[in-house]
Amino acid sequence: MRTDVTFDSAGLRLAAHLYVPDDYAPDEPAAGPRPAIVVGHPGSGVKEQAAGRYARRLAERGFVTVAFDAAYQGESEGEPRGLEDPAHRVEDLKAAVSFLTTRDEVDSGRIGALGICASGGYALAAAATDHRVRAVASVSGVDIARQFRLGADGAQSPAVFQGMLDAAAAARSAQARGAGGQTFPLFPDIAEQARALGGQHGFEGFEYYRTPRAQHPRSAAFLTWSSVDRIGIFDAFRFADLIAPRPLLLIAGTRAVTSWMAIEAFQSAREPKELHWIEGASHVDLYDKEEYVGPAVAKLAGFYAASLAAASLAAAAVAVG
Repeated sequence: MRTDVTFDSAGLRLAAHLYVPDDYAPDEPAAGPRPAIVVGHPGSGVKEQAAGRYARRLAERGFVTVAFDAAYQGESEGEPRGLEDPAHRVEDLKAAVSFLTTRDEVDSGRIGALGICASGGYALAAAATDHRVRAVASVSGVDIARQFRLGADGAQSPAVFQGMLDAAAAARSAQARGAGGQTFPLFPDIAEQARALGGQHGFEGFEYYRTPRAQHPRSAAFLTWSSVDRIGIFDAFRFADLIAPRPLLLIAGTRAVTSWMAIEAFQSAREPKELHWIEGASHVDLYDKEEYVGPAVAKLAGFYAASLAAASLAAAAVAVG
């Protein structure tokens, strides 16, 4: 069962979809509140795409889930449109946790977080300092700052990002002189350009976001230039060690050019942690292709069932003590 909901994130109203398992019966006290999971979308996505797919599939496994549009994007509030602000994206995840703690369907002591692509990095950063998140996982997780600075494959020339910082500085000055919002497109006009600029990874992103495969009218087609310097100094994995002793699961495809970032996140974290590979999957395959999403969801469901059950037992032990 899906319900349209909203909640506040640092003064902005975020639009979200709340998924509740079909067998949840609020009139039966014995059933009790359920474990819950916050699901964050990829950098240019919206709640109706990959995040909604995973939220719905995990709700079918018995979890209450919420997928939301980040501030400045989708149906959520925020100006300028298309701003990608890592600090606010982390705040959005924490705000979603706060929202879940107010719901009668949710056991507030059993809340997990799941981030897909850029939200994979944001989820780690949010969980590091929010102890309400009892377990955290990512699917095709990346640190958006590393991706901008080093490229999706980690091999980008440093001059590319320095050029982007030059453009971002010029855009800020132009806007101060009244030039209006300064943005840059996220995707080229045609698939051939996407492949030429970004190889197979770039083509798959174009195919997912800009063709009937998963295109959505509210999915971000551009970012503001003022996003770039905000992104540049972010580090999603800097405090990953603070997640422990809460469990961490990182899921990546064996063909994903971004998987080096999952490895870096894994190396930055402390136990308990697991890096789980989905054989044959690329980065974008894990957004929507059932042969890869199915195994990922099964792994996530087992991870959250065990982790959040353990969190409940630990809370009970503290209460008794």
